[in-house]
Amino acid sequence: MLREGLLNPHINHLLSRIRHTNTLIISDRGFPTIPGVEVVDISLIAGIPCVLDVLSAVLSNFQCNKAVMSEEFRRVQSPEIQSAYEAAFNMIVVNWVPHAEFKGKARDVIGIIRTGDTTRFGNVLLESS
Repeated sequence: MLREGLLNPHINHLLSRIRHTNTLIISDRGFPTIPGVEVVDISLIAGIPCVLDVLSAVLSNFQCNKAVMSEEFRRVQSPEIQSAYEAAFNMIVVNWVPHAEFKGKARDVIGIIRTGDTTRFGNVLLESS
């Protein structure tokens, strides 16, 4: 029985299948479903869990050096929320793209972890290193 780290077996299974340069998305509750892309839905209620909670847990077990986010995030979110995301990324380089381009990249991910987050444009695409 797992006692520490990621306890969710579906997330562990998803992460174990990701190889060098593969990608995954940690999404908010409203992110569209992409036909053929596995979705691990861990949403509970609005805001729980949030993308930052899942990002922190995933990064403790996932080798990543690149991320992608929608550039609209920087226009609509407060400095406090932006700082929280920056802190969570630590040394990971974030590439900012238009939201339509971000959604286009979702077709190529190994999977999506759907949260209950309500943060506008707070979706994160992670690339394994």
